[in-house]
Formats: sequence, structure tokens, C-alpha cells
Amino acid sequence: MEAAARRRQHPGAAGGPGSQLGASFLQARHSSIKAEEAEHTAPFHLDLWFYFTLQNWILDFGRPIAMLVFPLQWFPLNKPSVGDYFHMAYNVITPFLLLKIDSFELLYYYDEYLGHSMWYIPFFLILFMYFSGCFTASKAGNSMPAPALLLVAPSGLYYWYLVTEGQIFILFVFTFFAMLALVLHQKRRRLFLDSNGLFLFCSFTLTLLLVALWVAWLWNDPVLRKKYPGVIYVPEPWAFYTLHVSSQH
Repeated sequence: MEAAARRRQHPGAAGGPGSQLGASFLQARHSSIKAEEAEHTAPFHLDLWFYFTLQNWILDFGRPIAMLVFPLQWFPLNKPSVGDYFHMAYNVITPFLLLKIDSFELLYYYDEYLGHSMWYIPFFLILFMYFSGCFTASKAGNSMPAPALLLVAPSGLYYWYLVTEGQIFILFVFTFFAMLALVLHQKRRRLFLDSNGLFLFCSFTLTLLLVALWVAWLWNDPVLRKKYPGVIYVPEPWAFYTLHVSSQH
């Protein structure tokens, strides 16, 4: 009888270590939410976004540049190229950077054929999960600081470069409108984006604008139209460079 009474008073204790772990997690999560509500706003994660933007530019955007700079003799044909090493480093470093935003551990298996395209699904998913936690109950202090304003342009430009690999355009657009819908939904609950959420949302907005300008500029290009005949017309930068810039030299 006494044991049953204790179980009624403390239902989590009856479930063994798993229930205790779950109760501890919920208690810690509840405490962190209370702390954030007390502070009203989260500080801007300058170190996170700076390192994230820096590694994007070096390891992804800089990959084809490195392939032109480094001598081919250093990378025999039966060994990975410098681009492969950059690509593998990107896939290894990015999950550790994402762990800094209190996400979950991401185990990623690099594959020569599937890794490059399949990576972007958890990439955008984790960004959206992070974005969903960037809301506070007060507008006070939720503006972006000066370093964030300086990072918006290179961040948005990198995402433009990423999205103009046409196979992830739909994934990007879906993520952006999911973010927009979440902003409108949270606004009705009188919750507002903090500085980190504003940075991410402005980066995505700038990216969408750049992609729209890029597509509009090349809309009537006959060569690229023939190369990208599908319903979604998003020319890749390397194709434009190969067909129009390098051919002139």
C-alpha cells in the first residue's frame, strides 16, 4: 500500500532508469525555458555564425578554386582529389559546429554518389529546428547587432551559391516558407524572433531575392535553357561560367 502511494505521488519513479532520465531531461528543459523567458532574449551567437559562414566559404565555395590552385601532381588519379578532401572535411566539421547550437549528434556517412545531395536534408532540417527555438516573448533587444549585419551578406550569398545547385532548390524554398509560416504563427502568440532567428531569416530572404534576380537575368538565355529544360529553371553558376565566361577566353 505504501509503495503504491509513493508511485501515485511520484509516477516517474515507477518506470526505472528510463523514466528517471526522461524526467531529468524534462526538468532541465523546463529550467532552460524559464531562464530564457527571464532573460527575454538570447544573445547573438557570433562565434557560431562566423565559423559556420567561414567554413562554408572555404570548404564548399573554395573547393573548385582549390582544385585549380593545387598542382595535379600532388593528387594522383587513384587517390582522392583536393576537392574530395574539402568535401569530406565539410561533412565532418559541419555537424560539430551544429552541435554548438544545442542540436543532436549527427552521424553522417560520406558516400561518393549520395553524400553530397543527401546531406542537405538533415542540414536544412537542423537549421529549421534551431530556427524554431529562436523566439522570445519580448521585442526589446531583438535587433541584430553590427557583426550580424556584416555577416548577412556573405551568409546569404553562400546560400545562393548552394541553392543554385538546382536539385536542392525545392528543399530550400520549402524550408523558407516553413520558417515564414512559423514566424506568422508565433506572432499570433505574441512571440518574436531573437537576434539569431532574425539573422537566419534575413539570410534566407536575401538568398531567395538573389536566386530570383539570377533566374530573371538568365531567363531568356537560349544555351542555358537548352541545358536546363526542366520545369524548375535554376542555372548553376559553374554552367554559366563554362558556357559564357571561359569560352570567351
